[in-house]
Amino acid sequence: MADSNDADQSVAAARVGVVFVSHSVEIASGLVTLARQMAPHVALVAAGGMDDGGIGTSFDKIAAGIEEADHGGGVVLLCDLGSAILTAETAVDFLDDDDVRARVRIADAPLVEGGVSAAVAAEIGGDLAAVLAAAESAGGVGSAPAGAAPPAPDAAATDDLPQPVSRTVTLRNRDGLHARPAADFVKLASQFDAEVSVNGKDAHSLLGIMSLGLTRGMSVEISGPDERSRAAVDALAELIETGFGEE
Repeated sequence: MADSNDADQSVAAARVGVVFVSHSVEIASGLVTLARQMAPHVALVAAGGMDDGGIGTSFDKIAAGIEEADHGGGVVLLCDLGSAILTAETAVDFLDDDDVRARVRIADAPLVEGGVSAAVAAEIGGDLAAVLAAAESAGGVGSAPAGAAPPAPDAAATDDLPQPVSRTVTLRNRDGLHARPAADFVKLASQFDAEVSVNGKDAHSLLGIMSLGLTRGMSVEISGPDERSRAAVDALAELIETGFGEE
């Protein structure tokens, strides 16, 4: 029987890896610690500081980080400053393996928000394109998807219109909807092919949900545009009602 390390490696192999490139050793390692709370099965690698630990970026650390994070699904790099991006681009260009180079992407995204979003997207099984998109969408935390306002319906036809579904629940866990439960919420939402919003924010957006600042005792409205969203609305409402196992 395979041991737990073999199982962990097998799980990691199915996911995109994430490398945090920072001028500071402490910032990069701290972000790995933060992201690991929400993405325990993703290969998260810190590539911070110079080779001697000083402030700056290291070609060798980044190249080694890519190798460590790559389990076949690809790697997304997040960088803190312009010079870090230049070093990362050079490290990617000098990779010996063409196949590895082809599955490495440098995200145009903020280091913290983009890195956390990328880690969660990788945790729920997103491919390289999905993880990169999650990172690069972290620059803004928009509301639930919305198009142009539809024309006012004819009164006689209103019975034929889709009827929205919603549930309002009270947040019970002591620390509110902080990073870990928010990540659990997004992971559950991703299991449903349905449009769902949380107090007006897209239920699939980790940063959107965290931006709501929901604390214990606050009301949370989970809603969808029609009956196709009901299963997702009910499941997410029940997750909140359980207190995310933190009570």
